Amino acid sequence: MILFRKDREQQTLDLFRKGDKCAMDMLYQEYADHLAGVCARYISDEDQLKDVLQESFIRIFTQIHLFEYRGKGSLKAWLTRIVINEALMELRKDRTFLVPLQETAVADIPDTEPDTEGLDAQTLVSFVRQLPPGYRAVFNLFVVEEKTHKEIADILHIQPATSASQLSRAKQMLTKMIKAHHHKTGKR
Repeated sequence: MILFRKDREQQTLDLFRKGDKCAMDMLYQEYADHLAGVCARYISDEDQLKDVLQESFIRIFTQIHLFEYRGKGSLKAWLTRIVINEALMELRKDRTFLVPLQETAVADIPDTEPDTEGLDAQTLVSFVRQLPPGYRAVFNLFVVEEKTHKEIADILHIQPATSASQLSRAKQMLTKMIKAHHHKTGKR
């Protein structure tokens, strides 16, 4: 009977602290798929995605000694944050990743919510990956990471109005893609 069972995160961290060579393999096996999925939300080019993941794992393995365990899920959250930061740094290298604003003010853009009912997650993710990089980054930060436009503006070094506009345009594009998908598949 085991009274005090350590969770998998804690076991992995203990191996790192002991200098066990299996720790890197254990961490990679446990989180690689999740982290690749997170990265794919931001980076659509496969070669670039692999580069960002590699840089993320290098950062993880060189900084894991700085990580402070705060309970179950805290390691996964920390790893996810590193991948997101690496992906955003990659996007920021090209200052043109944001789609330029047109003359239309944000208030003039109808705010549409994509109707995702009946869509499987894989299809929805593929649509998000088709968005231009700026739309995709803002969409993920706002919808998935639940950041405010002010926080997004600080992260991406843009104005909050630019974040709001990029999100609105991302939603418009997603709505069109979903409608086309439903029309093609005969749903709706």
